[in-house]
Order: sequence, then structure tokens, then C-alpha cells
Amino acid sequence: MIVTFYKYQGTGNDFIMIDNRLGGFPKADNELISFLCDRRFGIGADGLILLEEDNSAHFKMVYYNADGNPGSMCGNGGRCIVAFAKFLGIITNKAEFSAVDGLHVATITNGIISLQMQDVTEIMAKPNCLFLDTGSPHHVQMVVNLDAFNVLQEGAKLRYGIYGEEGSNINFVEQTADNNFSVRTYERGVENETLSCGTGVTAVAIGMNYWGKTNGDKVNIHTKGGNLSITFNKVSERYENIWLEGPAKQVFKGKIEI
Repeated sequence: MIVTFYKYQGTGNDFIMIDNRLGGFPKADNELISFLCDRRFGIGADGLILLEEDNSAHFKMVYYNADGNPGSMCGNGGRCIVAFAKFLGIITNKAEFSAVDGLHVATITNGIISLQMQDVTEIMAKPNCLFLDTGSPHHVQMVVNLDAFNVLQEGAKLRYGIYGEEGSNINFVEQTADNNFSVRTYERGVENETLSCGTGVTAVAIGMNYWGKTNGDKVNIHTKGGNLSITFNKVSERYENIWLEGPAKQVFKGKIEI
């Protein structure tokens, strides 16, 4: 079977995109998905995303981690699939799609994709860190000298040591200005540092506001893969109208035999 795929990246977070509206892709084959995401033996990506039909929205997003297992919500992947849907002619400049955590709305303006994230209703404060869910679970921790920080070692230690087999994504943060932060993320499912994590930077933006590190309703985040911005409304202890904004680009198209 020959499969046509597209490669997309959103601030360096890269994904294999497949148009599965006809339902032909063997998505129950986790070993195949893991192989396709392998950077040496397959195509190479942080995850694989299927675009499928949906009766109540423009399309459905089905996301798999690089280890081949179904994943929770992926913010950068969500922005990339919106760009993919526009490329396929499914949408123009606005989309509504379903994902594992519910419906999402997105807009496209001059190549920049803004994705509405789910509301955050609960933040757990732990010693020196926060835990919250932005569609995926996230640990947020401030560090000094982020550039030199061993994200792989410390991220793996926290991912398994605190959160067990199910795990959490681990975000390390350093403030660079009033509303600006640098972030590096260890992602579960990839089991490594990625160049950017959309739900992660969203968690950081909300966490920094919750901690009083910034009072603004727009936070700018620098990742190794580029820059993202997050806007939100804080209503009491609840965060609503959360938008993740940044670029998403098609890298190449190819065919592979599976």
C-alpha cells in the first residue's frame, strides 16, 4: 500500500500529516505509526496526525505520539492541521474541528494560525512547580540559565519519578522580560525534548500569570523552534478564551510504501 503524506512544522514541532477522509490508513497499527515517526528508519516526526471526516465540524484531528500511541491534545499539531486543511481546500481562513479534548476553533491571518484552546479551570500548586491541563497534562517549573539546563535528564526524571507511567509533559521556564519567557519542554510520548510544544507554552503562559510573574493577558514565549504568543482572559481562578498563535508551514510531500 502506497501512502501519500505531508510534513508540517509549527515552530520546529514536526508532524506527518495524512488525509484519511476515505479511512484507508491502518491507524490501529501502532508499530507502523512508530516506524513512520522514526527519524532514521522512517519519515521522522514528533507525531503523526490524521485528518478525518467529522459530521459536526470541518474535520477531525486524530493525533498519535512518536511512540505510536494515541496522544492527548497537541497545540502545534492543531495549528498545523488547520494549515493542512486550508491546503486541501476544506477551509478558507476559519476552521472548526474536533480533537480528543473536544471542539476547537482556529483562524488564519497572513499565514499565522490562531488556535482556541480549552478553558483551564484547575491549577495544582506544588513546591516550586505547577501542574495544569491544557488539553495535555503539564508540569511547569522555573529554572536559572535555561540554555545550559539538562532538559532530557531532568525532564525524564520528573516525567517518570513524579507522574509515573502515564506521565506528564515537563516544561522548564526562564523569564526574559515582563511578558516574555523562554521555554524548553520534555514531551511524553516523544520521550525527549522537542523544539516547541503548543500545549506546553500555553500552560506556561497561564502558569506565569497564576504565579504573578506577569499581569498581562498576552504572553510571548520563545522556544528553540521559534516564537509563539498566548492570549487569555482570567475570570476569578478560571482562564478562558485562550488562544495560541504562531506559524505553521508545509515542509514537503512524499509517498511511502507500508
